[in-house]
Amino acid sequence: MTATPHTPRVFSGIKPSGGLTLGNYLGAIKRFVAAQGQGVETMFCVVDLHAITVWQDPTDLRHATREVAAGYLAAGIDPAQSILFNQSQVSGHAELAWLLNCVARMGWMNRMTQWKEKAGKNAEKESLGLFAYPSLMAADILLYHATHVPVGEDQKQHVELTRDIAAKFNHDYKVPDFFPLPEPVIEGPATRVMNLRDGTKKMSKSGESDMERINMTDDADTISKKFKKARTDPDALPDTYGALKDRPEARNLVDIYAALSDMTHDAVIAEYAGAGWGRFKPALADLAVDKLAPISGEMARLMADPAEIDRLLGEGADRARTIATPILERTFDIVGMVRAR
Repeated sequence: MTATPHTPRVFSGIKPSGGLTLGNYLGAIKRFVAAQGQGVETMFCVVDLHAITVWQDPTDLRHATREVAAGYLAAGIDPAQSILFNQSQVSGHAELAWLLNCVARMGWMNRMTQWKEKAGKNAEKESLGLFAYPSLMAADILLYHATHVPVGEDQKQHVELTRDIAAKFNHDYKVPDFFPLPEPVIEGPATRVMNLRDGTKKMSKSGESDMERINMTDDADTISKKFKKARTDPDALPDTYGALKDRPEARNLVDIYAALSDMTHDAVIAEYAGAGWGRFKPALADLAVDKLAPISGEMARLMADPAEIDRLLGEGADRARTIATPILERTFDIVGMVRAR
């Protein structure tokens, strides 16, 4: 039997824990903005249910949720073109997650790289929510029959698990064309932005030093200072991008420059081959300030009016619910739940 093709729909989200970094912008938000207006419905979510898989202060969580929304808006997500909302306002995410928990297998969850990294030797002390995180992520995607999921390289495994869960559901309930098998979309020169002090580690909101990362709320002077003080090595930039293979800090800065300038890696290397860091880092700092300072300024303006952010998130949730409700109702019906109302 040939499966019925699904209408293309893009879905992705960012977790509101800590603050937004350059990694969130280049690895996600910048690509979300580019996906708008391409003739495909786009949905972007603040995944606040995912945030509470580890303890969050309620006041901080509300602030972080609004800050992620402000980051989306300031970077160019247009709520008239895309559906922008926070996950907890659409109860279908949690409802579908339970159904998918009953489809997903424990062994699948145990193999998740992020679970192994985050739980480590303390797995028994971690929340059940953290273990089941990938099943909720599958629900986020499948609740809207999303077909494409822009993600960073570190989230690819979760989208692959979503495909496995969707395929098992379709097979078990003999509905081969019900849930689509979503495709991870991983593209661009900086899909994984690394730490400015250690190029072998991902840029993180929770790093020990603020100098490790560029926060999307940093002002122009701070952005410039951090790039000029970023760790490098003593060698000049090479003639080919491949020669940066064993130079993680150098490669990271070239990746960031390429992503901010919309240039290829090779074009950046062609422009700066043989250049020392005394030339490259100031150029990168100036480029970053030019691209990021307007966003941080707009975020500050938006955060000064939280009621407006809340209004936009609420309107987006209403629109999301209109898509989710019939899909969820059909899922309950397939599973065999009596739905009298």
